[in-house]
Amino acid sequence: MSADKKINVGVIGYGLSAKVFHIPFIQALPDYNLYAIVQRSPKSGDDASADHPETKLFRSADDLFADKAVDLVVVTSIPETHYDFTKKAIESGKHVVVEKPFVPTSEEARELTKLAKENKRLLAVYQNRRWDQDFVTLKQILASGKLGEIAEFETHFDRFRPDPPTRTTWKTLATPASGALYDLGSHLIDQVYHLFGAPKSVTGFVQVQRKGLKTGDCAPDACTVLLKYGSPKDEMLVTVKSSAVSPEQDQLRFWVRGTKGSFKKYNLDVQEPQLLAGVKLSNSEFGVEPTSSHGTLTVAAADGKYNRETVPSIEPPPTYAEYYRVLAKALKGEGEVPVSGDDAADVLKIIELAQASSDSGNSQSW
Repeated sequence: MSADKKINVGVIGYGLSAKVFHIPFIQALPDYNLYAIVQRSPKSGDDASADHPETKLFRSADDLFADKAVDLVVVTSIPETHYDFTKKAIESGKHVVVEKPFVPTSEEARELTKLAKENKRLLAVYQNRRWDQDFVTLKQILASGKLGEIAEFETHFDRFRPDPPTRTTWKTLATPASGALYDLGSHLIDQVYHLFGAPKSVTGFVQVQRKGLKTGDCAPDACTVLLKYGSPKDEMLVTVKSSAVSPEQDQLRFWVRGTKGSFKKYNLDVQEPQLLAGVKLSNSEFGVEPTSSHGTLTVAAADGKYNRETVPSIEPPPTYAEYYRVLAKALKGEGEVPVSGDDAADVLKIIELAQASSDSGNSQSW
């Protein structure tokens, strides 16, 4: 693809993912042209053609695949449709971005990754939280060596939602790739994988925490995954946790402990709530955490005392636009995709091992 050509994007699906996490960033960057949207059943107040009158509207994904002008397909439909849509998009000559969770199984992920390579198409998975402001800040702290050798790494995505959901979606029904482990857990596990790679062993606890849920019909709403890295003499333990019943005003996000110091951080990245509230990407406050959410670095001093300081989150924040900036360069032959299918396949394998561990009561080896 030539460096001066705009990338024509076709988006499959017009739900929350498309409206909030993809289209705003596609439209914000000059490399892209929002060329088409697939929406099967527009409704009054939810009509892609009304929201984007200059964009083609298709009723079926097959019509999108048949359009030779489309360069990149973004799949934002429910997870159980991802495999077929991605396969057809690649076979029709398109590059593809797929929302997380990539596909229901790691086997399907590896099939699609192989297919993309065989067809010389780029395949990327939308793990946008690699560009959370606090995660990028944490990466800098780890690289600085201030924490020493890491002994324990905790990452949380906890909420207080004790009542059963008022509406059903793929996230709440017991369907393929549903529930907390695939939904929120995939974000956390991807960040851990990005930092440390594949673990030595996986222990999982997958639960339904909210009372009144029919466990046979509803997807699990909580998970705890323990990942072991290193040798028995030099072991690091990673805890990945997502809870639906966590009555805290400030939810723990990261707690990393090492031989020299620790880093503790509360509250989630602000981009999602800002996007849901309609904050524009051009707003100077977009992606910027309040100072009250900045993390704390504690370093053990030689005299037995501790030096504690607040660590401002990195500015300017990278924002999720960085995902699409990196992707644009890759599409023009200037580097790799932001998150590869190979990475996503390994993350899915960790998820599968966590579920197998929870089902059996035994830890699983990588």
